[in-house]
Amino acid sequence: QVQLVESGGGVVQAGGTLRLSCAASRSLFSINAMAWYRQAPGKQRELVAAVNSGSRTNYADSVKGRFTISTDNAKNTVYLQMNSLKPEDTAVYYCNAKVFIGTNIREDYWGKGTLVTVSS
Repeated sequence: QVQLVESGGGVVQAGGTLRLSCAASRSLFSINAMAWYRQAPGKQRELVAAVNSGSRTNYADSVKGRFTISTDNAKNTVYLQMNSLKPEDTAVYYCNAKVFIGTNIREDYWGKGTLVTVSS
């Protein structure tokens, strides 16, 4: 089991910055990958950024060059630094942990989400 608690959401003007945090209940070394997803009103949840245990990252095309995912293993925390925010970044942002427990068997854990609102 992994409990995830997000923080850092809020209201910001277009062009502004926010940093989201996600605290995990156990060591990140025991988790295969951490990710941030978002879900805007009326839309499906989408992957924003991810980092695996080898520190390899990947980003949605819509956030490349603006968002950065990072980890602090000492704090069991994952961050999402969001710069140059746009109104279309408005969404609930969810932290996700992926744990592989066997061949092709994966468990996904989710936080409750934090709301980011970008005003124009």
